[in-house]
Amino acid sequence: MKLTILGGGGFRVPLVYGALLGDRAEGRVTEVVLHDLDDSRLYAVARVLDEQAAGIPDAPTVTATTDLDEALRGADFIFSAIRVGGLQGRADDERVALAEGVLGQETVGAGGIAYGLRTVPVAVDIARRVARLAPDAWLINFTNPAGLVTEAMSRHLGDRVIGICDSPVGLGRRIARVLGANPQDAWIDYVGLNHLGWVRGLRVAGRDELPRLLADPDLLGSFEEGKLFGVDWLRSLGAIPNEYLHYYYFNREAVRAYQQAEKTRGAFLREQQAHFYEEMRDPGAVALAAWDRTRAEREATYMSENRETAGAGERDADDLSGGYEKVALALMRAIARDERTTLILNVRNQGTLSALDADAVIEVPCLVDANGAHPVAVDPLPGHATGLVCAVKAVEREVLAAAESGSWATAVKAFALHPLVDSVNVARRLVEGYTEVHPGLAYLRR
Repeated sequence: MKLTILGGGGFRVPLVYGALLGDRAEGRVTEVVLHDLDDSRLYAVARVLDEQAAGIPDAPTVTATTDLDEALRGADFIFSAIRVGGLQGRADDERVALAEGVLGQETVGAGGIAYGLRTVPVAVDIARRVARLAPDAWLINFTNPAGLVTEAMSRHLGDRVIGICDSPVGLGRRIARVLGANPQDAWIDYVGLNHLGWVRGLRVAGRDELPRLLADPDLLGSFEEGKLFGVDWLRSLGAIPNEYLHYYYFNREAVRAYQQAEKTRGAFLREQQAHFYEEMRDPGAVALAAWDRTRAEREATYMSENRETAGAGERDADDLSGGYEKVALALMRAIARDERTTLILNVRNQGTLSALDADAVIEVPCLVDANGAHPVAVDPLPGHATGLVCAVKAVEREVLAAAESGSWATAVKAFALHPLVDSVNVARRLVEGYTEVHPGLAYLRR
């Protein structure tokens, strides 16, 4: 099978390739094509992959190209992990938002809207090319904002585009671990949008173990989300929120922490990864060791401002291993070999959540087989969660409308309607600020 990776010069590509190297079954991926606009980044990542494959028989072949159409032709699966505007764009998103006193995180609030506005047109172009050049391919989307981008692409690819995220996987794994259960044996009742979901139950052998966790303050406060949100708040919710909901529930504290930080997350990653790619220009550098060292630092500092605000301390060692690459591999195996499994994915609603229409992309457990991912029926969300989900989905729809029409006013509306942007005037200044720093937003017209 041929797997094309869009954003193939991206820093986390070796995680995907490493997962592929561990798959020895029939029907596995045998050919990987890396696509990126920057051939120097492709060269750097290809060096890491070459060292990963050393000594492994029948490792998937790797080729690299800057020609998108060439990369797509003949693909069985396409993995999209592009970053429109690069890490400089992410740093600019954060800076413009924080100057207005609102959140600039790349998937939440003003930063997420700005990232979506410049990413959706590119993602739609890719989807149209896939429909023309590889109509039988399955597209796995990891490009952020993942739910929004998956919905934009689904308008051209239908259910053949599926979004993935490692946040629900990590959350379910942590809950299972603290309860002494094997995550592989647990059914995770998770529902919401990407980076906006809640675990309402965790069933092991048919028994919901979440009430036991919520009733035990020591257990509840012993893992990442308990430390982030606090025991009392989790018990009030009666559920365990995705870590990204910290930006909603503790917004003022998060914004203040990001404003006071020496540098934003985007600026940190920009400098860190620039150093890695520069190091790869040295033919004598040990690529895999350099990449692994950089990755470990990246994972250890993930959401560090939020953890500092909450007094949560350092991340647990077990939470530093990522996980989205395992979801991607499990998804490909299930479809390619009809190895039926259950995964938490971003797919079209199809009536799963009654508060949203059928085409709205949501994040829920799905049964996956050769015909794709099928959302599992779930209980309705409580009122407070339904209100938040509907408000954020409405914003996503305004982003899609602005990207399609090029309407400045619609872009302002998207910012103004977001729960974390509290002023129409702020929304107008955000659009002004973002169009000044992002050439990719020149399509917005007054």
